[in-house]
Amino acid sequence: MIARRVAGVTDPDIVVLRQKIHGAEGSDYADVLRDRLPDHEVVLARTPAEEREHLSRARIATGSALDEADLAAAENLELFACVYAGTGHLPTAAFEDHGVAVTNASGVHGPNIAEYVVGAMIGHAREFHRAHRQQARREWRSYPTTEVYGSRVAVVGLGAIGETVVDRLSAFDVETVGVRYTPEKGGPTDEVYGFDRIHEAVADAEYVVLACPLSDATEALIDADVLRTMRSDAVLVNIARGRVVDTDALVAALRKNHIRGAALDVTDPEPLPEEHPLWGVSDVTITPHNAGHTPEYFERVADILAENARRLDDGDLRNRVV
Repeated sequence: MIARRVAGVTDPDIVVLRQKIHGAEGSDYADVLRDRLPDHEVVLARTPAEEREHLSRARIATGSALDEADLAAAENLELFACVYAGTGHLPTAAFEDHGVAVTNASGVHGPNIAEYVVGAMIGHAREFHRAHRQQARREWRSYPTTEVYGSRVAVVGLGAIGETVVDRLSAFDVETVGVRYTPEKGGPTDEVYGFDRIHEAVADAEYVVLACPLSDATEALIDADVLRTMRSDAVLVNIARGRVVDTDALVAALRKNHIRGAALDVTDPEPLPEEHPLWGVSDVTITPHNAGHTPEYFERVADILAENARRLDDGDLRNRVV
Protein backbone atom coordinates (compact mmCIF):
# COMPACT_ATOMS: atom_id res chain seq x y z
CA MET A 1 0.00 0.00 0.00
CA ILE A 2 1.42 3.39 -1.04
CA ALA A 3 0.43 6.68 0.58
CA ARG A 4 -1.54 8.88 -1.83
CA ARG A 5 -0.29 12.37 -2.72
CA VAL A 6 -2.68 15.11 -3.77
CA ALA A 7 -1.45 18.66 -4.43
CA GLY A 8 1.76 17.93 -2.53
CA VAL A 9 -0.05 16.54 0.54
CA THR A 10 0.58 12.96 1.63
CA ASP A 11 -2.53 11.06 2.72
CA PRO A 12 -1.70 8.72 5.63
CA ASP A 13 -2.24 5.01 5.28
CA ILE A 14 -2.76 4.57 9.03
CA VAL A 15 -3.84 7.04 11.71
CA VAL A 16 -3.21 6.12 15.35
CA LEU A 17 -5.92 7.69 17.50
CA ARG A 18 -5.44 9.02 21.03
CA GLN A 19 -5.14 6.19 23.57
CA LYS A 20 -3.37 5.02 26.70
CA ILE A 21 -3.11 1.34 27.57
CA HIS A 22 -1.22 -0.10 30.54
CA GLY A 23 0.68 3.14 30.96
CA ALA A 24 1.82 3.23 27.31
CA GLU A 25 1.01 6.12 24.98
CA GLY A 26 -0.38 6.08 21.47
CA SER A 27 3.00 7.40 20.33
CA ASP A 28 4.57 4.10 21.42
CA TYR A 29 2.05 2.22 19.29
CA ALA A 30 2.75 4.46 16.30
CA ASP A 31 6.50 3.83 16.62
CA VAL A 32 5.96 0.07 16.67
CA LEU A 33 3.73 0.27 13.59
CA ARG A 34 6.34 2.29 11.71
CA ASP A 35 8.89 -0.43 12.45
CA ARG A 36 6.47 -3.14 11.28
CA LEU A 37 5.32 -1.24 8.18
CA PRO A 38 8.20 0.88 6.85
CA ASP A 39 6.48 1.26 3.47
CA HIS A 40 3.34 2.77 5.03
CA GLU A 41 2.66 6.33 6.16
CA VAL A 42 1.72 6.12 9.87
CA VAL A 43 0.57 9.30 11.61
CA LEU A 44 -0.26 9.96 15.25
CA ALA A 45 -3.29 12.08 16.14
CA ARG A 46 -2.67 13.95 19.39
CA THR A 47 -5.82 16.10 19.57
CA PRO A 48 -9.46 15.79 18.47
CA ALA A 49 -8.77 18.19 15.61
CA GLU A 50 -5.84 16.09 14.39
CA GLU A 51 -7.99 12.97 14.61
CA ARG A 52 -10.67 14.54 12.41
CA GLU A 53 -8.07 15.80 9.95
CA HIS A 54 -6.29 12.48 9.54
CA LEU A 55 -9.48 10.42 9.60
CA SER A 56 -10.75 12.33 6.60
CA ARG A 57 -7.87 10.94 4.51
CA ALA A 58 -6.64 7.65 6.03
CA ARG A 59 -7.53 4.15 4.87
CA ILE A 60 -6.91 2.61 8.31
CA ALA A 61 -7.58 3.97 11.80
CA THR A 62 -6.58 2.21 14.99
CA GLY A 63 -7.52 2.94 18.57
CA SER A 64 -9.94 2.06 21.33
CA ALA A 65 -13.07 3.67 19.88
CA LEU A 66 -14.46 5.68 16.99
CA ASP A 67 -17.81 7.46 17.26
CA GLU A 68 -20.41 7.74 14.52
CA ALA A 69 -19.76 11.43 13.82
CA ASP A 70 -16.06 10.87 13.13
CA LEU A 71 -16.85 7.73 11.19
CA ALA A 72 -19.26 9.60 8.93
CA ALA A 73 -16.52 12.11 8.04
CA ALA A 74 -13.92 9.41 7.34
CA GLU A 75 -14.58 9.18 3.61
CA ASN A 76 -11.56 7.04 2.70
CA LEU A 77 -11.62 4.77 5.75
CA GLU A 78 -11.66 1.04 4.98
CA LEU A 79 -10.60 -0.51 8.28
CA PHE A 80 -10.90 0.33 11.98
CA ALA A 81 -8.45 -1.79 13.98
CA CYS A 82 -9.72 -1.80 17.55
CA VAL A 83 -6.99 -2.25 20.13
CA TYR A 84 -9.36 -4.06 22.50
CA ALA A 85 -10.46 -7.68 22.27
CA GLY A 86 -14.04 -6.63 22.98
CA THR A 87 -15.92 -4.47 20.47
CA GLY A 88 -19.32 -4.25 22.16
CA HIS A 89 -18.76 -0.53 22.78
CA LEU A 90 -18.46 0.24 19.06
CA PRO A 91 -21.36 1.31 16.78
CA THR A 92 -20.99 -1.81 14.63
CA ALA A 93 -24.13 -1.11 12.59
CA ALA A 94 -22.70 2.28 11.60
CA PHE A 95 -19.44 0.65 10.49
CA GLU A 96 -21.43 -1.77 8.35
CA ASP A 97 -23.46 1.09 6.85
CA HIS A 98 -20.26 2.91 5.89
CA GLY A 99 -18.59 -0.20 4.51
CA VAL A 100 -15.77 -0.05 7.06
CA ALA A 101 -14.33 -3.34 8.30
CA VAL A 102 -13.62 -3.74 12.03
CA THR A 103 -11.02 -6.01 13.59
CA ASN A 104 -10.26 -6.63 17.25
CA ALA A 105 -7.24 -7.53 19.34
CA SER A 106 -8.37 -11.01 20.28
CA GLY A 107 -5.42 -13.17 21.27
CA VAL A 108 -3.07 -10.45 22.49
CA HIS A 109 -3.85 -11.27 26.13
CA GLY A 110 -3.22 -14.99 25.90
CA PRO A 111 0.39 -15.17 27.16
CA ASN A 112 0.12 -12.62 29.98
CA ILE A 113 -3.25 -13.70 31.37
CA ALA A 114 -2.29 -17.37 31.13
CA GLU A 115 0.78 -16.57 33.25
CA TYR A 116 -1.50 -14.88 35.79
CA VAL A 117 -3.74 -17.94 35.95
CA VAL A 118 -0.87 -20.39 36.38
CA GLY A 119 0.74 -18.09 38.94
CA ALA A 120 -2.51 -17.83 40.89
CA MET A 121 -2.91 -21.59 40.91
CA ILE A 122 0.66 -22.13 42.11
CA GLY A 123 0.27 -19.35 44.67
CA HIS A 124 -2.77 -21.01 46.21
CA ALA A 125 -1.29 -24.50 46.00
CA ARG A 126 1.88 -23.36 47.79
CA GLU A 127 -0.05 -21.04 50.14
CA PHE A 128 1.98 -17.93 49.22
CA HIS A 129 -0.77 -15.69 50.60
CA ARG A 130 -0.35 -17.38 53.99
CA ALA A 131 3.41 -17.02 53.72
CA HIS A 132 3.01 -13.26 53.12
CA ARG A 133 0.82 -12.89 56.19
CA GLN A 134 3.27 -14.83 58.36
CA GLN A 135 6.22 -12.90 57.01
CA ALA A 136 4.50 -9.62 57.90
CA ARG A 137 4.25 -10.95 61.48
CA ARG A 138 7.81 -12.38 61.38
CA GLU A 139 6.28 -15.73 62.21
CA TRP A 140 8.34 -18.85 61.38
CA ARG A 141 5.77 -21.62 61.22
CA SER A 142 5.48 -24.53 58.81
CA TYR A 143 2.17 -25.22 57.07
CA PRO A 144 0.82 -27.85 54.65
CA THR A 145 0.66 -27.17 50.91
CA THR A 146 -0.56 -28.93 47.78
CA GLU A 147 0.56 -29.22 44.15
CA VAL A 148 -0.88 -28.08 40.86
CA TYR A 149 0.81 -31.10 39.25
CA GLY A 150 -1.63 -33.90 38.47
CA SER A 151 -4.73 -31.94 39.44
CA ARG A 152 -7.97 -31.52 37.48
CA VAL A 153 -8.69 -28.07 36.04
CA ALA A 154 -11.95 -26.84 34.58
CA VAL A 155 -11.47 -23.97 32.11
CA VAL A 156 -14.72 -22.13 31.46
CA GLY A 157 -14.33 -20.42 28.09
CA LEU A 158 -12.11 -21.78 25.34
CA GLY A 159 -11.33 -18.64 23.40
CA ALA A 160 -7.78 -17.43 22.82
CA ILE A 161 -7.14 -16.94 26.55
CA GLY A 162 -8.69 -20.22 27.65
CA GLU A 163 -6.77 -22.16 25.03
CA THR A 164 -3.49 -20.52 26.07
CA VAL A 165 -4.21 -21.38 29.71
CA VAL A 166 -4.68 -25.03 28.73
CA ASP A 167 -1.44 -24.94 26.73
CA ARG A 168 0.57 -23.54 29.65
CA LEU A 169 -0.92 -26.13 32.02
CA SER A 170 0.36 -28.99 29.87
CA ALA A 171 3.69 -28.78 31.71
CA PHE A 172 1.91 -29.73 34.95
CA ASP A 173 0.41 -32.97 33.63
CA VAL A 174 -3.06 -31.89 34.68
CA GLU A 175 -6.38 -33.32 33.55
CA THR A 176 -8.47 -30.64 31.87
CA VAL A 177 -12.12 -30.12 31.10
CA GLY A 178 -13.36 -27.22 28.99
CA VAL A 179 -16.70 -25.43 28.92
CA ARG A 180 -17.79 -23.54 25.82
CA TYR A 181 -20.91 -22.38 23.96
CA THR A 182 -20.41 -24.94 21.19
CA PRO A 183 -18.98 -28.11 22.75
CA GLU A 184 -19.35 -29.94 19.45
CA LYS A 185 -16.35 -27.94 18.23
CA GLY A 186 -14.19 -29.75 20.74
CA GLY A 187 -11.06 -28.09 22.06
CA PRO A 188 -7.63 -28.62 23.58
CA THR A 189 -9.01 -30.02 26.85
CA ASP A 190 -9.46 -33.70 27.67
CA GLU A 191 -13.23 -33.20 27.80
CA VAL A 192 -15.53 -30.44 26.55
CA TYR A 193 -18.97 -29.56 27.93
CA GLY A 194 -21.58 -26.95 27.14
CA PHE A 195 -22.61 -24.31 29.68
CA ASP A 196 -25.69 -26.40 30.45
CA ARG A 197 -23.35 -29.00 31.95
CA ILE A 198 -21.37 -26.65 34.18
CA HIS A 199 -22.03 -28.80 37.26
CA GLU A 200 -20.46 -31.85 35.61
CA ALA A 201 -17.47 -29.79 34.53
CA VAL A 202 -16.63 -28.40 37.97
CA ALA A 203 -17.67 -31.31 40.19
CA ASP A 204 -14.23 -32.97 40.31
CA ALA A 205 -12.00 -29.97 39.59
CA GLU A 206 -9.43 -28.69 42.10
CA TYR A 207 -9.24 -25.48 40.06
CA VAL A 208 -12.03 -23.71 38.17
CA VAL A 209 -10.72 -21.03 35.80
CA LEU A 210 -13.20 -18.51 34.38
CA ALA A 211 -12.06 -17.18 30.98
CA CYS A 212 -15.42 -16.64 29.30
CA PRO A 213 -17.05 -13.45 28.02
CA LEU A 214 -19.92 -11.92 29.96
CA SER A 215 -23.24 -12.78 28.32
CA ASP A 216 -26.76 -13.82 29.20
CA ALA A 217 -25.48 -17.38 29.43
CA THR A 218 -22.56 -16.57 31.74
CA GLU A 219 -23.88 -13.82 34.02
CA ALA A 220 -23.98 -15.27 37.56
CA LEU A 221 -22.97 -18.63 36.07
CA ILE A 222 -21.03 -19.41 39.25
CA ASP A 223 -23.90 -19.11 41.70
CA ALA A 224 -24.62 -20.69 45.07
CA ASP A 225 -25.73 -23.91 43.40
CA VAL A 226 -22.53 -24.31 41.35
CA LEU A 227 -20.39 -23.39 44.34
CA ARG A 228 -22.19 -26.13 46.26
CA THR A 229 -21.24 -28.61 43.51
CA MET A 230 -17.56 -27.62 43.55
CA ARG A 231 -15.11 -29.53 45.73
CA SER A 232 -14.40 -28.19 49.20
CA ASP A 233 -10.69 -27.99 48.28
CA ALA A 234 -11.36 -26.19 44.97
CA VAL A 235 -9.92 -22.78 44.06
CA LEU A 236 -11.85 -20.42 41.80
CA VAL A 237 -9.75 -18.23 39.46
CA ASN A 238 -11.66 -15.42 37.74
CA ILE A 239 -10.02 -13.48 34.90
CA ALA A 240 -13.29 -13.14 32.97
CA ARG A 241 -15.74 -10.55 34.34
CA GLY A 242 -16.87 -9.98 37.90
CA ARG A 243 -20.52 -10.58 37.10
CA VAL A 244 -19.83 -14.13 35.95
CA VAL A 245 -19.75 -14.90 39.69
CA ASP A 246 -22.51 -14.27 42.23
CA THR A 247 -20.35 -12.33 44.69
CA ASP A 248 -22.62 -12.77 47.72
CA ALA A 249 -22.76 -16.51 47.11
CA LEU A 250 -18.95 -16.61 46.78
CA VAL A 251 -18.44 -14.79 50.07
CA ALA A 252 -20.83 -17.18 51.80
CA ALA A 253 -19.12 -20.24 50.31
CA LEU A 254 -15.69 -19.03 51.39
CA ARG A 255 -16.82 -18.18 54.90
CA LYS A 256 -18.37 -21.64 55.29
CA ASN A 257 -15.31 -23.40 53.80
CA HIS A 258 -17.45 -24.77 50.98
CA ILE A 259 -14.52 -24.04 48.65
CA ARG A 260 -10.85 -23.60 49.50
CA GLY A 261 -10.17 -20.16 48.06
CA ALA A 262 -10.33 -17.76 45.14
CA ALA A 263 -8.02 -15.66 42.99
CA LEU A 264 -9.94 -12.69 41.62
CA ASP A 265 -8.64 -10.23 39.06
CA VAL A 266 -12.19 -9.04 38.43
CA THR A 267 -14.98 -8.43 40.91
CA ASP A 268 -18.58 -7.35 41.15
CA PRO A 269 -18.73 -4.51 41.98
CA GLU A 270 -15.55 -3.10 40.46
CA PRO A 271 -13.58 -1.35 41.84
CA LEU A 272 -14.19 -3.38 44.96
CA PRO A 273 -15.28 -0.99 47.76
CA GLU A 274 -12.92 -0.71 50.73
CA GLU A 275 -15.57 -2.05 53.10
CA HIS A 276 -16.45 -5.10 50.98
CA PRO A 277 -16.29 -8.41 52.89
CA LEU A 278 -14.12 -10.07 50.22
CA TRP A 279 -11.15 -8.01 51.46
CA GLY A 280 -11.35 -9.77 54.81
CA VAL A 281 -11.41 -13.37 53.58
CA SER A 282 -7.99 -14.90 54.19
CA ASP A 283 -7.95 -17.39 51.31
CA VAL A 284 -8.78 -14.84 48.63
CA THR A 285 -6.20 -13.02 46.51
CA ILE A 286 -7.44 -9.88 44.77
CA THR A 287 -5.76 -7.90 41.99
CA PRO A 288 -7.18 -4.70 40.43
CA HIS A 289 -8.16 -6.02 36.97
CA ASN A 290 -4.44 -6.25 36.30
CA ALA A 291 -4.01 -9.69 34.71
CA GLY A 292 -3.96 -8.22 31.23
CA HIS A 293 -1.13 -5.81 31.98
CA THR A 294 1.91 -6.38 29.78
CA PRO A 295 4.64 -4.20 28.27
CA GLU A 296 4.17 -6.24 25.07
CA TYR A 297 0.60 -5.09 24.43
CA PHE A 298 1.24 -2.69 21.56
CA GLU A 299 3.78 -5.09 20.04
CA ARG A 300 1.12 -7.80 19.82
CA VAL A 301 -1.60 -5.45 18.59
CA ALA A 302 0.80 -4.15 15.94
CA ASP A 303 1.45 -7.70 14.73
CA ILE A 304 -2.27 -8.09 13.96
CA LEU A 305 -2.58 -4.71 12.25
CA ALA A 306 0.60 -5.14 10.22
CA GLU A 307 -0.73 -8.43 8.86
CA ASN A 308 -4.11 -6.85 8.06
CA ALA A 309 -2.56 -3.82 6.39
CA ARG A 310 -1.02 -6.19 3.89
CA ARG A 311 -4.28 -8.12 3.50
CA LEU A 312 -6.56 -5.10 3.19
CA ASP A 313 -6.82 -5.11 -0.58
CA ASP A 314 -7.74 -8.81 -0.55
CA GLY A 315 -10.31 -8.41 2.25
CA ASP A 316 -9.15 -11.55 4.10
CA LEU A 317 -8.62 -9.89 7.47
CA ARG A 318 -7.45 -11.52 10.67
CA ASN A 319 -9.74 -11.00 13.71
CA ARG A 320 -12.49 -9.44 11.62
CA VAL A 321 -15.72 -8.79 13.54
CA VAL A 322 -17.55 -6.51 11.03
